Amino acid sequence: MLVVEDEMVLRMRAVDIVEDAGFTAVEATNADQAISVLEARSDISLLFSDIQMPGSMDGLKLAHAVHERWPQIKIILVSGQITPLKRRETGEQPLLW
Repeated sequence: MLVVEDEMVLRMRAVDIVEDAGFTAVEATNADQAISVLEARSDISLLFSDIQMPGSMDGLKLAHAVHERWPQIKIILVSGQITPLKRRETGEQPLLW
């Protein structure tokens, strides 16, 4: 499982939860690192990502990119905020996975 979270304490807690559940956690602090990990590894089957992150992509854009490129990877998005109005203004499609 790939855990993407920019806040160190939250990332550490998420990794602990993932590992306590019996999964192996791989960590990334932003979407660019997450894409690099996914390009380098073939054993990631689940993406667990924060929504609000600094960098070239937020968690929603990361989820879209991962879904397009690696459709077999399941995606869980946590935390963050986005308002329906903002989604309509940007023309983004609803998330349906």
